[in-house]
Amino acid sequence: MARNKKALPLLEDVVVLDVASEGKAIVKKDDMVIFTQYAVPGDVVDLQITRKKNRYMEGSVVKLKQPSEKRVEAPCRHYGICGGCKWQILPYEEQLKYKQKQVVDNLERIGKIQLPEVSPILGSKKIYGYRNKLEFTFSNKRWRTWEEIASGEPITDMDAVGFHIPNAFDKVLDIEQCLLQDDINNRLRNEIRHYAKKHRLEFFDLRNQSGFLRTIMVRTTSTGELMLVMVFYKEDKAVRVALMNHIAEMFPEITSLLYVINSKANDTITDQEVRLFKGSDCIYEQMEDLRFKIGPKSFYQTNSEQAYELYKVVRNFANLTGNEHVYDLYTGTGTIANFVAKKAKKVIGIEYVPEAIEDAKVNASLNAIENTLFFAGDMKDILTESFVEEYGRPDVIITDPPRAGMHEDVVNVILNAAPRRIVYVSCNPATQARDLALLDCKYRVTAVQPVDMFPHTHHVENVVCLELK
Repeated sequence: MARNKKALPLLEDVVVLDVASEGKAIVKKDDMVIFTQYAVPGDVVDLQITRKKNRYMEGSVVKLKQPSEKRVEAPCRHYGICGGCKWQILPYEEQLKYKQKQVVDNLERIGKIQLPEVSPILGSKKIYGYRNKLEFTFSNKRWRTWEEIASGEPITDMDAVGFHIPNAFDKVLDIEQCLLQDDINNRLRNEIRHYAKKHRLEFFDLRNQSGFLRTIMVRTTSTGELMLVMVFYKEDKAVRVALMNHIAEMFPEITSLLYVINSKANDTITDQEVRLFKGSDCIYEQMEDLRFKIGPKSFYQTNSEQAYELYKVVRNFANLTGNEHVYDLYTGTGTIANFVAKKAKKVIGIEYVPEAIEDAKVNASLNAIENTLFFAGDMKDILTESFVEEYGRPDVIITDPPRAGMHEDVVNVILNAAPRRIVYVSCNPATQARDLALLDCKYRVTAVQPVDMFPHTHHVENVVCLELK
């Protein structure tokens, strides 16, 4: 006979003490650490325990008894439901303080290496409207709020276009206003929703894989260009053309209007044909005297203005004189490689994604940069001793790996190549700290600069300069 599960406790009048990794708030009760969300240090809350492990517990705030002096009102009307921007209730200065602490804690606790003083984090000038790209999903199973359910009133309209609810893949929160991008994202999305409902277009059924309208991608640039990509599950030419013409008429500022017919099981369009409906097939971003071509599949840092600040830190740490061979590892679309090229003798960029490398070559050509070479393939397979011998030993290595950090084989090749300087850009200070510990046998850290690319989230970029001992 199965044992009845013991009910998990409700903890009353507990004080939130600190912020942990991944932006979770920390509570302590009888020497047990409890993680929760949507709370800030100093809050007094009632906490319902939802998960109990040997060394920690998780809980959710059921009542805010006394707000912290640090707490501010979240300006987003969807706060606490959509799952994003969880730190809106923290003043931005406090967000930066905790991000700085996250970087220092990770480097000291995991890296266990000698560090210089960590420079104060570079905050983002824009804390709203900073993103240049957002994607929204259509669903015929709208997420119903607790208020709607509690009202008992029948809900007949279940169509939505917005963001996926965390841990509910087929439920989408209908987004009226997102503050992360220029207001054009709201005007576009709301007009398309209005048109779709008026003309009874089918919103996608994510569970049964049926319907017509699937996703929207909105991209903007600091130069004022605007891209909209409509993704349909199936082709219905007359209906599609009528909708696209309506969008083009309502929003003449769109410079690139594209569409995709995606009938496969997932939403990614990297393996799909993108078709031009009106305007150009790309948009362009400007950084200093450089232009970067951005297509619907291109990767580009989603905070354009802060990306410029990040790249200036990288260039400054690289300390190039014009005579150096530079390797740019995990180069993506070659943005950093092309950004530093005029201060180097030669720059070699390596990236796993072939399409990204093609973009890198296009951007080099677009800017008449002739001292770059780009290679596509798995980093640990390309960056070998024979590759280094063929293309020259690097004087400086710039590396910007994914969140998982660098493969140990890549670290070993870097150690064997022995560049005099390494500039390590990371979106995950924990894996960066691990890799720095591996490099510590030959290198010392001479500078650390955190950069905030994503206000109201726990994410933080960090740039580290290492010099050969």
